[in-house]
Amino acid sequence: MTIRIYNTMTRQKEVFEPIEDGKVKIYSCGPTVYDYFHLGNARAFIVPDLIRRYLEFRGYEVTWVQNLTDVDDKIIKRATDEGISFEEVVSCYSKAFFEDIKKLGIKQATVYPRATEHISNIIDLIETLVSKGFAYVVGGDVFFDVSKFPSYGKLSNQDIGQLSAGARVDVDERKRNPIDFALWKSAKPGEPRWQSPWSQGRPGWHIECSAMSMTYLGETFDIHTGGQDLIFPHHENEIAQSEAATGKPFVKYWIHNGYINIDGEKMSKSLGNFFALRQIVEEYPPNVVRLFLVSSHYRSPINFSDEELNKAERSLDRLKNSVRAINEILVKGDEVGKVDEDKLDGIDSNFNHKIVEARERFINGMDDDFNTAIAISVLHDLAKEVNIFINSPEFQINPIKLSLLRNAMEAFEDFGEVLGISLIEGDSTKLEGKEEELVELLLRLRDDARKKKDWSMADAIRNGLKEIGIIVEDTPQGARWKQLNGKER
Repeated sequence: MTIRIYNTMTRQKEVFEPIEDGKVKIYSCGPTVYDYFHLGNARAFIVPDLIRRYLEFRGYEVTWVQNLTDVDDKIIKRATDEGISFEEVVSCYSKAFFEDIKKLGIKQATVYPRATEHISNIIDLIETLVSKGFAYVVGGDVFFDVSKFPSYGKLSNQDIGQLSAGARVDVDERKRNPIDFALWKSAKPGEPRWQSPWSQGRPGWHIECSAMSMTYLGETFDIHTGGQDLIFPHHENEIAQSEAATGKPFVKYWIHNGYINIDGEKMSKSLGNFFALRQIVEEYPPNVVRLFLVSSHYRSPINFSDEELNKAERSLDRLKNSVRAINEILVKGDEVGKVDEDKLDGIDSNFNHKIVEARERFINGMDDDFNTAIAISVLHDLAKEVNIFINSPEFQINPIKLSLLRNAMEAFEDFGEVLGISLIEGDSTKLEGKEEELVELLLRLRDDARKKKDWSMADAIRNGLKEIGIIVEDTPQGARWKQLNGKER
């Protein structure tokens, strides 16, 4: 099976062939930390997480870099408006970013570089561009000369001449061309600043991403992600300055997600029609919000409404009900035992075939440009087959039926892990943090009861844990517990 990716650069699906066999390097444009991020931003953060999860599922070793822009005009304005330092703004909203992506089940990136930590890399890159004649200095500022890069516009499919004609000539008369863009800005009074060969100042937004991505991923890497709104000028400028500096292709596959619309308009802070993720998760569980965001193909626009979120909530409930039904049967039959997989041939072969077929369809859908809409439909089809299987008149708990249901459960867990959706959220089959501590506390109470020969209390704790999917085993080294279909503790 072959993964195919729609490449914005070529405007077609291409067979995915990473630069280094078995390894994938991804860069994603992260937040400018001056405010809480909204649902449209959330989609741009979930898409690379989804891609990373699936590529790891398919056996690749993934390095994922997502930057934080922590020096920018918007940050400076926020600090000025609130009468605080730009560092305080950055600290507040960086913390909020990490809190919010955790709610959405976004796995930690390999590294989160910050622009202010890479000033020396940025200056080195700008010096290279100046020395090669691709950039020029004016009064302490440095601009990229677009006319020196003939393929400018190749990502956004725009013509330099038309862009120049349409640009406002009064933006900065010091520019050689209206669409030249800033690489370094001399600082105004009260602004953050760093020493450079040209002035005390700060980097432009575009050069930050080029410097940070190449620092961690090399001069050419596999995948660059971001929202459609970043294609021009941000990603176009990244390509120009990076390829001008290195003489090499910058990125092999460009992946851009579609907008989230409200009343037919893109959700954005500039239009004022946005909802911060923090607002939304006050009314809807984060798991529901994530399902809403991955239910459509990442390149398709999504219409935001309470109706759509309610639909996602009902969809998640149906899936969780099927998984819960499997879990209840597995708990009841935990002592029955297992059978070898090769003994399943010819026995309940129809249901076994449905599970195998679900895996094939799921992988085929995700191989086709990460089509989560197909993946979600596979989940619902499998849930339907599970319901038919366990509700059939001839169903009874035996080793064969249990082994088949374990296979189905494993499929649900694998699919949910790829999509970043917990299908057993709220159950006790997957525990972490304080929940693990609670189990350990109950086991200590049980141990105390056993020492006092209070066998009824000890048995009550053991049986109660079993009912919620926790199996307790007494060993010479003490009690051990394990989650149903989980790891031992």
